[in-house]
Amino acid sequence: MENEATSTACSKGCAECERHKHRSKEEYRSLTNRLNRIEGQIRGIRQMVDDERYCVDILTQVSAVQSALNAFNRELLTRHIKSCVTEDIKSGNDAAVDELCATLQKLMK
Repeated sequence: MENEATSTACSKGCAECERHKHRSKEEYRSLTNRLNRIEGQIRGIRQMVDDERYCVDILTQVSAVQSALNAFNRELLTRHIKSCVTEDIKSGNDAAVDELCATLQKLMK
């Protein structure tokens, strides 16, 4: 399946044992496009600091980056729920709900 997440039982956290998710080309493109825009915004903020721009102007741009990151999180979380969580529940892995709740708590700090 295109949206399958894979994991292993290793608790060491090594790169070979981390969980992975295959994303469709459309999903990958959408997420990376958002990240590229955010990266450009961050570089723009850095340039504003270098150029000694007015604090409020910089803060406005920081707020825009935060909004863009929130939009990225919403998109990724929606796709996660519709694919990974749904598939885990269908396969009997109810721990996916606990993981989702913990993730939401982290995002809402």
